[in-house]
Amino acid sequence: MNPAGTWDLSIATPIGKITVVLDLREEAGAWRGSAHGAGEEVPLRDLALHGNRLTWRQSITKPMRLNVAFDVVVDGDTMTGTSKAGRLPRTDVAGQRRA
Repeated sequence: MNPAGTWDLSIATPIGKITVVLDLREEAGAWRGSAHGAGEEVPLRDLALHGNRLTWRQSITKPMRLNVAFDVVVDGDTMTGTSKAGRLPRTDVAGQRRA
């Protein structure tokens, strides 16, 4: 399973749907990435791939300052899972890899 590429993500949050562009790449055996959305670009931390399960953390400042953890499953060109920000409830995440 190779999740490298550009992904269009949709995150269903309590304040509405947020769209994010996720860029993933492998460099020297380690996964790196960044997320672009809500007018900011943030690096992904603790990015790890275990089989088809991908996890990472990121900090955002818009629409509010939060630390968010993601746990998704990659199946070909689709990604589904959840995100969790602090004490807020888990939210659904869905994504599609760009061609």
